[in-house]
Amino acid sequence: MATDIPPVTPGEAEWVASQRRWAEGWRQVALAGLPLLYLIYVVISVTENSRGAGRVAGYAILAAFAACWLAAPLLIWENSSLRRYWLYFGLLFALSVAELPFGRAAGFVAFIFLVILSVARFGGWSLPLVAAFALAALIVPVLIPSWHVSLAKSFEDVTPVAIPIVAIVTFVVLQVLRGSQALAEARAELARLAAENERMRIARDLHDLLGHSLTTITVKAGLARRLGATDAARAVSQIAEVEDLCRQALADVRSAVSGYRDVTLAGELARGRELLRASGIAADLPTATDLVDPANQELFGWAVREGLTNVVRHARASSCAVRLSPSSVEIVDDGSGEPAGPGDKVLGNGLSGLRERVTAVGGVVDAGPQQAGGWRLRVTLMPEGSR
Repeated sequence: MATDIPPVTPGEAEWVASQRRWAEGWRQVALAGLPLLYLIYVVISVTENSRGAGRVAGYAILAAFAACWLAAPLLIWENSSLRRYWLYFGLLFALSVAELPFGRAAGFVAFIFLVILSVARFGGWSLPLVAAFALAALIVPVLIPSWHVSLAKSFEDVTPVAIPIVAIVTFVVLQVLRGSQALAEARAELARLAAENERMRIARDLHDLLGHSLTTITVKAGLARRLGATDAARAVSQIAEVEDLCRQALADVRSAVSGYRDVTLAGELARGRELLRASGIAADLPTATDLVDPANQELFGWAVREGLTNVVRHARASSCAVRLSPSSVEIVDDGSGEPAGPGDKVLGNGLSGLRERVTAVGGVVDAGPQQAGGWRLRVTLMPEGSR
């Protein structure tokens, strides 16, 4: 059965890779540096309101704040410890407060960066902190007489409004980015599963196809060898059939790799009858398959192929019968009633592949020795309503 997982196109694979690249390396630092443009307002305010050493101190504190902010992707990340986060947050908060005497009301621009950090880490839980920063940017300039900021002018300042707006934008953008990252990871996992399922399909199909073909070739080659000394014409005929089987096996391998497998119940019964005859096993196989639903004939064909191949290779039987019903197929023999010998895993692998096929359509596989002797393989499909 072909995998139900859709293949990942090269374009999608490139998109997944691009999503990861944007979250790694120098791009993190570059993206973190974009908000620093807002600090130009603080630089202007320090220039206008400070002189001499005060101006130098204001510039120095602002430079330290910018350097610490650029180091954010290296110092903290989403899954870093809270202790590391709060140490970093406390450092930026201290620098922001230290800048206020030199930058005055414009110095509250630095609190926008603290809002970005808070929302990035805690999402909606950072709302109280955002509200506190916005109120501080609105009220503190009015409470300090030397800053000469009236309440009306404070309301005109963009910073108290920018703080909650930046918080909302940060929250929305991060939700989108996290959703994109989750989608990229899901697509990468989908690609991995598709490759794994395709590998398992090819392995299963090659076993089923080549196991049957090589068993038939081995039987016919052995028969040709035995006939070589007594009946050269029949030996040559058997060798010609071996040649045809080899060509068919090669075509089967190509079909399996390309994902197309032309397996029919009628065809497997016909090939199985020839295989049993060449092996000297009396065959009791149905000649008509009309009672089986066309949708189930391919699956039953795989079951017949697996069952008859195992009869020839392992059962040491003298007779074999195949019984069909609308919902089941059964292969029984009068052999030893034992699975493959020690160290031979072919039978187990084949039954595992058959179980995968049957389970996928809601059926069951029952395989084991019979009480009266011999071996039975039965595939039963459940009624449509009970699957």
